[in-house]
Amino acid sequence: MNRVQPPVVPPTEIIQGLRCKECGHTYEKGSPSYVCEYDFGPLEVIYDYEKLKGKLTREVIESRPDNLWRYRELLPVEMEPEIGLYSGWTPLVKADRLAERLGVSELYIKDDSVNHPTFSYKDRVVSVALSKAKEFGYRTVSCASTGNLGNSVSAHAARAGFNTFIFIPTGLEIGKIVGSLVYNPKVVEIEGNYDDVNRFCSQMADKYRWAFVNVNLRPYYTEGAKTYGFEIAEQLGWKLPKNIVIPVAGGTILPRVYRSFRELVELDLVEDNNPRFFAAQAAGCSPIVTAIKDESEVFKPVKPDTIAKSIAIGNPADGYEVMDIARKTGGWGEEATDEEIIEAIKLLAQTEGIFTETAGGTTMAVAKKLIEQGRIPNNESIAICITGNGMKTQEAVANHVGETHLIKPTVESFEEVCLPTLGEMGAVV
Repeated sequence: MNRVQPPVVPPTEIIQGLRCKECGHTYEKGSPSYVCEYDFGPLEVIYDYEKLKGKLTREVIESRPDNLWRYRELLPVEMEPEIGLYSGWTPLVKADRLAERLGVSELYIKDDSVNHPTFSYKDRVVSVALSKAKEFGYRTVSCASTGNLGNSVSAHAARAGFNTFIFIPTGLEIGKIVGSLVYNPKVVEIEGNYDDVNRFCSQMADKYRWAFVNVNLRPYYTEGAKTYGFEIAEQLGWKLPKNIVIPVAGGTILPRVYRSFRELVELDLVEDNNPRFFAAQAAGCSPIVTAIKDESEVFKPVKPDTIAKSIAIGNPADGYEVMDIARKTGGWGEEATDEEIIEAIKLLAQTEGIFTETAGGTTMAVAKKLIEQGRIPNNESIAICITGNGMKTQEAVANHVGETHLIKPTVESFEEVCLPTLGEMGAVV
Protein backbone atom coordinates (compact mmCIF):
# COMPACT_ATOMS: atom_id res chain seq x y z
CA MET A 1 0.00 0.00 0.00
CA ASN A 2 1.34 3.43 -0.99
CA ARG A 3 0.66 4.87 2.45
CA VAL A 4 1.36 8.43 3.53
CA GLN A 5 4.22 8.83 6.00
CA PRO A 6 3.58 10.64 9.31
CA PRO A 7 4.29 14.39 9.19
CA VAL A 8 7.36 15.73 10.96
CA VAL A 9 5.15 18.35 12.62
CA PRO A 10 1.37 17.90 13.13
CA PRO A 11 -0.58 19.69 10.36
CA THR A 12 -2.70 21.40 13.02
CA GLU A 13 0.45 23.29 14.08
CA ILE A 14 1.58 24.16 10.55
CA ILE A 15 -1.63 25.26 8.82
CA GLN A 16 -2.50 28.64 10.28
CA GLY A 17 -5.53 29.71 8.27
CA LEU A 18 -6.32 31.78 5.19
CA ARG A 19 -5.14 35.18 4.02
CA CYS A 20 -6.51 37.60 1.42
CA LYS A 21 -4.00 38.08 -1.39
CA GLU A 22 -5.19 41.66 -1.84
CA CYS A 23 -5.59 43.25 1.60
CA GLY A 24 -3.83 40.68 3.78
CA HIS A 25 -6.79 40.10 6.11
CA THR A 26 -6.53 36.69 7.76
CA TYR A 27 -9.21 34.10 8.50
CA GLU A 28 -9.19 31.20 10.91
CA LYS A 29 -9.10 27.72 9.45
CA GLY A 30 -12.06 25.42 9.75
CA SER A 31 -14.47 26.75 7.14
CA PRO A 32 -14.48 26.59 3.32
CA SER A 33 -13.99 30.34 2.79
CA TYR A 34 -12.63 31.36 -0.58
CA VAL A 35 -13.15 35.11 -1.01
CA CYS A 36 -12.36 38.03 1.29
CA GLU A 37 -15.41 39.63 2.89
CA TYR A 38 -13.73 43.06 2.83
CA ASP A 39 -12.48 43.46 -0.74
CA PHE A 40 -13.59 40.20 -2.43
CA GLY A 41 -9.95 39.26 -3.02
CA PRO A 42 -8.94 35.59 -3.36
CA LEU A 43 -7.75 33.72 -0.29
CA GLU A 44 -4.66 31.56 0.13
CA VAL A 45 -3.50 29.12 2.79
CA ILE A 46 -0.81 30.31 5.22
CA TYR A 47 1.70 28.03 6.95
CA ASP A 48 4.13 28.31 9.85
CA TYR A 49 7.41 27.65 8.04
CA GLU A 50 9.52 28.24 11.14
CA LYS A 51 8.17 25.06 12.69
CA LEU A 52 9.32 23.08 9.66
CA LYS A 53 12.85 24.44 9.35
CA GLY A 54 15.43 21.79 10.10
CA LYS A 55 12.73 19.11 10.41
CA LEU A 56 11.38 18.79 6.87
CA THR A 57 14.64 17.81 5.23
CA ARG A 58 15.58 16.43 1.83
CA GLU A 59 16.24 13.07 3.46
CA VAL A 60 12.79 12.95 5.06
CA ILE A 61 11.06 13.74 1.77
CA GLU A 62 13.19 11.29 -0.23
CA SER A 63 12.34 8.46 2.20
CA ARG A 64 8.64 8.70 1.45
CA PRO A 65 6.46 6.93 -1.16
CA ASP A 66 6.50 8.31 -4.69
CA ASN A 67 3.27 10.31 -4.61
CA LEU A 68 2.30 13.94 -4.10
CA TRP A 69 1.79 13.45 -0.36
CA ARG A 70 5.56 13.19 0.15
CA TYR A 71 5.23 16.97 0.62
CA ARG A 72 2.26 16.75 2.99
CA GLU A 73 3.55 19.36 5.47
CA LEU A 74 3.24 21.96 2.69
CA LEU A 75 -0.30 20.95 1.76
CA PRO A 76 -3.47 22.19 3.52
CA VAL A 77 -4.91 18.87 4.73
CA GLU A 78 -4.99 18.04 8.44
CA MET A 79 -6.58 14.57 8.31
CA GLU A 80 -4.73 11.48 7.15
CA PRO A 81 -4.83 11.67 3.33
CA GLU A 82 -6.76 8.88 1.61
CA ILE A 83 -7.13 10.38 -1.87
CA GLY A 84 -4.39 10.66 -4.48
CA LEU A 85 -2.13 7.99 -3.01
CA TYR A 86 -1.00 7.13 -6.55
CA SER A 87 -1.03 10.64 -8.01
CA GLY A 88 2.04 12.74 -8.64
CA TRP A 89 5.75 11.87 -8.96
CA THR A 90 5.57 11.96 -12.74
CA PRO A 91 8.73 11.83 -14.89
CA LEU A 92 11.05 14.75 -15.42
CA VAL A 93 12.43 13.84 -18.83
CA LYS A 94 15.84 15.11 -19.90
CA ALA A 95 14.90 15.94 -23.47
CA ASP A 96 18.21 15.71 -25.31
CA ARG A 97 16.82 15.08 -28.81
CA LEU A 98 14.39 17.96 -28.49
CA ALA A 99 17.13 20.16 -27.04
CA GLU A 100 19.28 19.49 -30.09
CA ARG A 101 16.41 20.45 -32.38
CA LEU A 102 15.85 23.70 -30.47
CA GLY A 103 19.54 24.50 -30.11
CA VAL A 104 19.66 24.53 -26.31
CA SER A 105 21.97 22.81 -23.86
CA GLU A 106 19.75 21.68 -20.96
CA LEU A 107 16.06 20.96 -21.50
CA TYR A 108 13.57 19.07 -19.34
CA ILE A 109 9.97 18.02 -19.86
CA LYS A 110 7.86 17.68 -16.71
CA ASP A 111 5.44 15.08 -18.04
CA ASP A 112 2.06 15.03 -16.31
CA SER A 113 0.54 13.38 -19.39
CA VAL A 114 1.13 10.13 -17.48
CA ASN A 115 -0.24 11.28 -14.12
CA HIS A 116 -2.57 8.85 -12.30
CA PRO A 117 -5.42 8.20 -12.72
CA THR A 118 -6.61 10.55 -15.50
CA PHE A 119 -3.40 11.57 -17.29
CA SER A 120 -3.26 15.27 -16.42
CA TYR A 121 -1.86 17.59 -13.79
CA LYS A 122 -5.41 18.05 -12.48
CA ASP A 123 -4.99 14.84 -10.49
CA ARG A 124 -2.75 16.87 -8.18
CA VAL A 125 -5.18 19.66 -7.36
CA VAL A 126 -8.15 17.30 -7.13
CA SER A 127 -6.35 14.99 -4.70
CA VAL A 128 -5.90 17.90 -2.32
CA ALA A 129 -9.33 19.46 -2.91
CA LEU A 130 -11.26 16.23 -2.35
CA SER A 131 -9.17 15.43 0.72
CA LYS A 132 -10.26 18.80 2.07
CA ALA A 133 -13.85 18.14 1.02
CA LYS A 134 -13.82 14.95 3.07
CA GLU A 135 -12.27 16.85 5.98
CA PHE A 136 -15.09 19.43 5.82
CA GLY A 137 -17.73 16.68 5.70
CA TYR A 138 -19.07 17.25 2.19
CA ARG A 139 -20.94 14.42 0.49
CA THR A 140 -21.27 15.91 -3.01
CA VAL A 141 -18.38 17.28 -5.07
CA SER A 142 -18.51 19.28 -8.27
CA CYS A 143 -16.55 21.51 -10.62
CA ALA A 144 -16.61 23.77 -13.66
CA SER A 145 -14.38 22.10 -16.21
CA THR A 146 -12.98 22.25 -19.72
CA GLY A 147 -12.39 18.50 -19.55
CA ASN A 148 -9.35 17.44 -17.58
CA LEU A 149 -10.63 18.68 -14.24
CA GLY A 150 -13.96 16.92 -14.77
CA ASN A 151 -12.15 13.67 -15.57
CA SER A 152 -10.05 13.92 -12.43
CA VAL A 153 -12.90 14.88 -10.10
CA SER A 154 -14.99 12.03 -11.51
CA ALA A 155 -12.25 9.44 -11.01
CA HIS A 156 -11.11 10.48 -7.54
CA ALA A 157 -14.70 10.98 -6.36
CA ALA A 158 -15.67 7.50 -7.53
CA ARG A 159 -12.85 5.96 -5.50
CA ALA A 160 -13.67 8.12 -2.45
CA GLY A 161 -17.44 7.54 -2.60
CA PHE A 162 -18.68 11.09 -3.26
CA ASN A 163 -21.76 12.08 -5.22
CA THR A 164 -20.51 13.97 -8.27
CA PHE A 165 -21.73 16.68 -10.66
CA ILE A 166 -19.53 17.87 -13.53
CA PHE A 167 -20.45 21.06 -15.39
CA ILE A 168 -18.86 21.64 -18.80
CA PRO A 169 -19.28 24.05 -21.73
CA THR A 170 -20.70 22.73 -24.97
CA GLY A 171 -18.27 21.64 -27.67
CA LEU A 172 -15.67 19.72 -25.67
CA GLU A 173 -13.69 16.91 -27.27
CA ILE A 174 -15.42 13.52 -27.02
CA GLY A 175 -12.39 12.04 -25.24
CA LYS A 176 -12.80 14.57 -22.43
CA ILE A 177 -16.54 13.87 -22.10
CA VAL A 178 -16.23 10.08 -22.10
CA GLY A 179 -13.30 10.45 -19.71
CA SER A 180 -15.76 11.75 -17.13
CA LEU A 181 -18.88 9.74 -17.99
CA VAL A 182 -17.14 6.40 -17.52
CA TYR A 183 -16.99 7.05 -13.76
CA ASN A 184 -20.77 7.66 -13.71
CA PRO A 185 -21.03 11.23 -12.43
CA LYS A 186 -23.83 13.54 -13.52
CA VAL A 187 -22.31 15.47 -16.44
CA VAL A 188 -24.19 18.63 -17.38
CA GLU A 189 -23.42 20.69 -20.49
CA ILE A 190 -23.99 24.44 -20.18
CA GLU A 191 -24.76 26.53 -23.24
CA GLY A 192 -21.80 28.89 -23.51
CA ASN A 193 -18.06 28.87 -22.82
CA TYR A 194 -16.09 28.03 -19.67
CA ASP A 195 -16.57 31.48 -18.16
CA ASP A 196 -20.35 31.01 -18.41
CA VAL A 197 -20.01 27.64 -16.69
CA ASN A 198 -17.83 29.11 -13.94
CA ARG A 199 -20.35 31.87 -13.21
CA PHE A 200 -23.10 29.27 -13.02
CA CYS A 201 -21.08 27.14 -10.60
CA SER A 202 -20.42 30.17 -8.38
CA GLN A 203 -24.18 30.64 -8.10
CA MET A 204 -24.66 26.94 -7.36
CA ALA A 205 -21.98 27.04 -4.67
CA ASP A 206 -23.92 29.80 -2.90
CA LYS A 207 -27.12 27.73 -2.92
CA TYR A 208 -26.04 24.12 -2.42
CA ARG A 209 -23.77 22.65 0.21
CA TRP A 210 -21.55 21.04 -2.37
CA ALA A 211 -17.79 21.10 -2.62
CA PHE A 212 -17.00 22.91 -5.87
CA VAL A 213 -13.30 22.18 -6.08
CA ASN A 214 -12.42 25.28 -8.13
CA VAL A 215 -14.93 27.63 -6.49
CA ASN A 216 -15.54 27.34 -2.74
CA LEU A 217 -12.55 25.02 -2.23
CA ARG A 218 -10.25 26.99 -4.52
CA PRO A 219 -7.71 28.09 -1.84
CA TYR A 220 -7.06 24.42 -1.04
CA TYR A 221 -7.39 23.14 -4.59
CA THR A 222 -4.71 25.49 -5.90
CA GLU A 223 -2.22 24.30 -3.27
CA GLY A 224 -2.12 20.89 -4.94
CA ALA A 225 -0.43 22.48 -7.96
CA LYS A 226 2.62 23.22 -5.78
CA THR A 227 3.55 19.55 -5.92
CA TYR A 228 4.36 19.97 -9.62
CA GLY A 229 7.05 22.47 -8.68
CA PHE A 230 8.29 20.51 -5.67
CA GLU A 231 8.87 17.49 -7.89
CA ILE A 232 10.76 19.45 -10.54
CA ALA A 233 13.19 20.75 -7.92
CA GLU A 234 13.67 17.38 -6.25
CA GLN A 235 14.07 15.55 -9.57
CA LEU A 236 16.71 18.07 -10.64
CA GLY A 237 18.75 17.09 -7.59
CA TRP A 238 17.27 19.80 -5.36
CA LYS A 239 17.90 22.58 -7.85
CA LEU A 240 15.56 25.05 -9.54
CA PRO A 241 15.44 25.41 -13.32
CA LYS A 242 16.59 28.80 -14.52
CA ASN A 243 13.64 29.09 -16.92
CA ILE A 244 10.21 27.50 -16.75
CA VAL A 245 7.40 27.67 -19.32
CA ILE A 246 3.89 27.02 -17.98
CA PRO A 247 0.45 27.00 -19.66
CA VAL A 248 -2.11 29.52 -18.43
CA ALA A 249 -5.81 28.73 -18.32
CA GLY A 250 -7.43 29.96 -15.10
CA GLY A 251 -3.92 30.82 -13.94
CA THR A 252 -3.69 28.29 -11.12
CA ILE A 253 -0.50 26.41 -11.87
CA LEU A 254 2.02 29.16 -12.61
CA PRO A 255 1.60 31.07 -9.31
CA ARG A 256 1.55 27.81 -7.34
CA VAL A 257 4.77 26.55 -8.94
CA TYR A 258 6.29 29.95 -8.14
CA ARG A 259 5.12 29.57 -4.53
CA SER A 260 6.51 26.04 -4.35
CA PHE A 261 9.95 27.31 -5.34
CA ARG A 262 9.76 30.11 -2.75
CA GLU A 263 8.76 27.63 -0.04
CA LEU A 264 11.69 25.36 -0.85
CA VAL A 265 14.02 28.34 -0.62
CA GLU A 266 12.40 29.42 2.66
CA LEU A 267 13.04 25.95 4.12
CA ASP A 268 16.66 25.85 2.88
CA LEU A 269 15.91 22.85 0.68
CA VAL A 270 17.20 24.56 -2.49
CA GLU A 271 19.37 27.54 -3.37
CA ASP A 272 17.61 30.48 -4.96
CA ASN A 273 18.71 31.10 -8.55
CA ASN A 274 15.81 33.48 -9.33
CA PRO A 275 14.03 31.40 -11.99
CA ARG A 276 12.24 33.19 -14.81
CA PHE A 277 8.56 32.32 -15.30
CA PHE A 278 7.02 32.34 -18.78
CA ALA A 279 3.28 32.20 -19.46
CA ALA A 280 1.96 30.26 -22.47
CA GLN A 281 -1.46 30.87 -24.00
CA ALA A 282 -3.22 30.03 -27.25
CA ALA A 283 -3.60 32.90 -29.70
CA GLY A 284 -7.36 32.43 -29.66
CA CYS A 285 -7.51 32.97 -25.90
CA SER A 286 -4.59 35.05 -24.65
CA PRO A 287 -5.79 37.85 -22.35
CA ILE A 288 -2.80 37.51 -20.01
CA VAL A 289 -0.15 37.37 -22.72
CA THR A 290 -1.72 40.34 -24.47
CA ALA A 291 -1.60 42.40 -21.27
CA ILE A 292 2.04 41.43 -20.63
CA LYS A 293 3.05 42.44 -24.15
CA ASP A 294 1.08 45.68 -23.94
CA GLU A 295 2.65 46.46 -20.55
CA SER A 296 -0.87 46.90 -19.24
CA GLU A 297 -1.83 46.62 -15.57
CA VAL A 298 -5.17 45.05 -16.48
CA PHE A 299 -6.22 42.31 -18.84
CA LYS A 300 -9.36 42.29 -20.94
CA PRO A 301 -11.47 39.12 -20.83
CA VAL A 302 -11.94 37.50 -24.24
CA LYS A 303 -14.24 35.00 -25.90
CA PRO A 304 -12.12 31.89 -26.61
CA ASP A 305 -11.58 30.67 -30.17
CA THR A 306 -8.86 27.99 -30.19
CA ILE A 307 -8.32 24.26 -30.53
CA ALA A 308 -6.67 24.35 -27.10
CA LYS A 309 -9.98 23.95 -25.30
CA SER A 310 -8.48 22.85 -21.99
CA ILE A 311 -6.87 26.28 -21.53
CA ALA A 312 -9.66 28.26 -23.23
CA ILE A 313 -10.58 30.43 -20.25
CA GLY A 314 -11.19 34.01 -21.31
CA ASN A 315 -11.31 35.51 -17.80
CA PRO A 316 -8.58 33.79 -15.73
CA ALA A 317 -9.26 33.84 -11.99
CA ASP A 318 -5.56 34.19 -11.13
CA GLY A 319 -4.61 36.23 -14.17
CA TYR A 320 -3.23 39.22 -12.29
CA GLU A 321 -0.96 37.02 -10.21
CA VAL A 322 0.37 35.38 -13.38
CA MET A 323 1.16 38.80 -14.86
CA ASP A 324 2.92 39.94 -11.71
CA ILE A 325 5.10 36.83 -11.45
CA ALA A 326 6.07 36.84 -15.12
CA ARG A 327 7.17 40.47 -14.82
CA LYS A 328 8.98 40.41 -11.50
CA THR A 329 10.96 37.27 -12.35
CA GLY A 330 12.15 38.66 -15.70
CA GLY A 331 9.96 36.26 -17.65
CA TRP A 332 7.45 36.99 -20.39
CA GLY A 333 4.28 35.78 -22.04
CA GLU A 334 3.80 34.40 -25.53
CA GLU A 335 1.00 32.89 -27.57
CA ALA A 336 0.72 30.13 -30.18
CA THR A 337 -1.62 29.79 -33.14
CA ASP A 338 -3.61 26.62 -33.77
CA GLU A 339 -1.17 25.67 -36.52
CA GLU A 340 1.82 26.21 -34.24
CA ILE A 341 0.16 24.14 -31.52
CA ILE A 342 -0.34 21.20 -33.88
CA GLU A 343 3.25 21.35 -35.13
CA ALA A 344 4.55 21.51 -31.56
CA ILE A 345 2.52 18.45 -30.55
CA LYS A 346 4.13 16.55 -33.42
CA LEU A 347 7.60 17.89 -32.61
CA LEU A 348 7.43 16.70 -29.00
CA ALA A 349 6.04 13.32 -30.03
CA GLN A 350 8.61 12.75 -32.75
CA THR A 351 11.65 13.76 -30.68
CA GLU A 352 10.81 12.57 -27.15
CA GLY A 353 7.95 10.11 -27.62
CA ILE A 354 5.56 12.22 -25.53
CA PHE A 355 2.05 12.71 -26.94
CA THR A 356 0.56 15.80 -25.34
CA GLU A 357 -2.82 17.43 -25.72
CA THR A 358 -3.33 20.91 -27.12
CA ALA A 359 -2.43 22.66 -23.84
CA GLY A 360 0.96 20.97 -23.93
CA GLY A 361 1.24 21.82 -27.62
CA THR A 362 0.69 25.44 -26.71
CA THR A 363 3.40 25.34 -24.04
CA MET A 364 5.81 23.56 -26.38
CA ALA A 365 5.16 26.04 -29.20
CA VAL A 366 5.63 29.00 -26.89
CA ALA A 367 8.87 27.59 -25.48
CA LYS A 368 10.19 27.21 -29.02
CA LYS A 369 9.27 30.83 -29.80
CA LEU A 370 10.87 32.16 -26.62
CA ILE A 371 14.11 30.34 -27.39
CA GLU A 372 14.11 31.66 -30.96
CA GLN A 373 13.44 35.19 -29.68
CA GLY A 374 16.37 34.94 -27.27
CA ARG A 375 14.14 35.58 -24.25
CA ILE A 376 15.23 32.18 -22.95
CA PRO A 377 19.03 31.83 -23.27
CA ASN A 378 20.13 28.64 -25.00
CA ASN A 379 22.82 27.88 -22.40
CA GLU A 380 20.56 27.84 -19.32
CA SER A 381 18.35 25.10 -17.86
CA ILE A 382 14.79 25.09 -19.17
CA ALA A 383 11.73 23.22 -17.88
CA ILE A 384 8.66 22.87 -20.10
CA CYS A 385 5.43 21.92 -18.35
CA ILE A 386 3.32 19.29 -20.12
CA THR A 387 0.05 18.99 -18.28
CA GLY A 388 -2.14 16.56 -20.22
CA ASN A 389 -2.26 13.54 -22.52
CA GLY A 390 -2.78 13.76 -26.27
CA MET A 391 -5.06 10.72 -26.36
CA LYS A 392 -7.79 13.02 -25.06
CA THR A 393 -7.59 15.46 -27.97
CA GLN A 394 -6.82 13.27 -30.96
CA GLU A 395 -9.20 15.30 -33.13
CA ALA A 396 -6.74 18.20 -33.07
CA VAL A 397 -4.04 16.30 -34.96
CA ALA A 398 -6.00 13.60 -36.76
CA ASN A 399 -5.83 15.41 -40.11
CA HIS A 400 -2.21 16.48 -39.67
CA VAL A 401 -0.39 13.15 -39.34
CA GLY A 402 0.50 10.40 -41.78
CA GLU A 403 -1.80 7.71 -43.12
CA THR A 404 -1.81 3.95 -42.76
CA HIS A 405 -0.84 1.70 -45.69
CA LEU A 406 -3.14 -1.15 -46.70
CA ILE A 407 -1.41 -4.20 -48.13
CA LYS A 408 -2.09 -7.86 -48.75
CA PRO A 409 -0.42 -10.31 -46.33
CA THR A 410 2.56 -10.89 -48.63
CA VAL A 411 6.11 -9.61 -48.80
CA GLU A 412 5.54 -8.69 -52.44
CA SER A 413 2.62 -6.47 -51.54
CA PHE A 414 4.67 -4.75 -48.81
CA GLU A 415 7.52 -4.05 -51.20
CA GLU A 416 5.17 -2.78 -53.87
CA VAL A 417 3.14 -0.46 -51.63
CA CYS A 418 5.46 0.56 -48.81
CA LEU A 419 9.04 0.63 -50.05
CA PRO A 420 8.50 3.50 -52.50
CA THR A 421 7.24 5.66 -49.59
CA LEU A 422 10.10 4.96 -47.20
CA GLY A 423 12.65 7.34 -48.70
CA GLU A 424 15.97 6.97 -46.90
CA MET A 425 14.60 4.03 -44.91
CA GLY A 426 14.36 2.07 -48.14
CA ALA A 427 18.13 1.81 -48.27
CA VAL A 428 18.17 0.36 -44.76
CA VAL A 429 15.58 -2.25 -45.68
